[in-house]
Amino acid sequence: MPRPISATVSVSALAHNLATVRRHLDQTAAAAAGLPPSIWAVIKANAYGHGIEQAVAGFSKAQGLAMLDLEEAVRCREAGWGGPILLLEGFFNPSDLDIVDRYHLSSTVHHRDQLDMLARARLSRRVDIMLKLNSGMNRLGFSPAAYPAAYERAALLQQQGTLGSVGKMTHFACADGPQGVNEQLSVFNSVTHKLPGAISVCNSAAALRFADIAVGSESQTHWVRPGICLYGASPFADADASSFGLKPAMSLSSEIIAVQEIKAGDSVGYGALFRAERAMRLGIVACGYADGYPRHATTGTPVVVAGIRTQLLGRVSMDMLVVDLGPVPSAGVGSPVSLWGEDGPSVDEVASAAGTIGYELLCALAPRVPVTRDA
Repeated sequence: MPRPISATVSVSALAHNLATVRRHLDQTAAAAAGLPPSIWAVIKANAYGHGIEQAVAGFSKAQGLAMLDLEEAVRCREAGWGGPILLLEGFFNPSDLDIVDRYHLSSTVHHRDQLDMLARARLSRRVDIMLKLNSGMNRLGFSPAAYPAAYERAALLQQQGTLGSVGKMTHFACADGPQGVNEQLSVFNSVTHKLPGAISVCNSAAALRFADIAVGSESQTHWVRPGICLYGASPFADADASSFGLKPAMSLSSEIIAVQEIKAGDSVGYGALFRAERAMRLGIVACGYADGYPRHATTGTPVVVAGIRTQLLGRVSMDMLVVDLGPVPSAGVGSPVSLWGEDGPSVDEVASAAGTIGYELLCALAPRVPVTRDA
């Protein structure tokens, strides 16, 4: 019998979350008497751990997909996706352009070497690009001073038949916090406002809280790039995903594989981090950090056993963790355990208890955990 741990990915939840974001954007655009933006559903990092093929199915109504990895882009095409695919970090070597060309991929261009590679490439078709501006995050992108010349060169490559559309993009550093987007947006607008082409500036947080800046017009197309919210987790520390009508798309489940009775003063797990103040009944769960559960989750992290909410006790081991069965006296070996997801705590709750974010937990699901697809 296989070890009793598994993850379930709900394609219907993925589709629901995309529709929820779509509805929010449509309502914002209608209120502003403008056109709603198109959506690039971001499916980088194996669709945030949910699986490329599941994401292609769940996001079938998106206008485009966005990711980093060329291999994952090819998988999208092989799974039947015929729409635009944007490489968020672009290409890295001249040979990558063979794949970009063969599979009709669009690319972010964020430094001069990429323009050089495009100028030298022998392509069978034009490549659509988004020219990235570093508006203040200081990761990728041309500086405000260098951007006009980069755009001019891209426009020349467009005239020469190498490039198709040339759009403009940036990435916000603080869309999820009180600082907001105004400072970076001001830089972006001041540099790009006279340059033609589609615009893409909104990630999950900006799409949910600042959707008005992505409202398009007859002369200006906007694309948003939602990621984590499409998987039913929140980009915000002060608002949970359910408050936006989003559903968890991944559920991590296991079972109780042993029960221990301890007395007052007994400790639990490595480092004896938890010591009982009274007699307790403990459940040992087949899940640990080698499965992707966070090792630094602390005592008190929520866990649901047999439909009842309880808590983690002590340190998470490689293959096991311990839960308090006090609230669940009927639980025993074989009782179901929900670590996060539809029938348990949200992945954001678990992440918060571990001092991290839900993105990391979803992306860190280990290959040894079997994943099933739930339509």
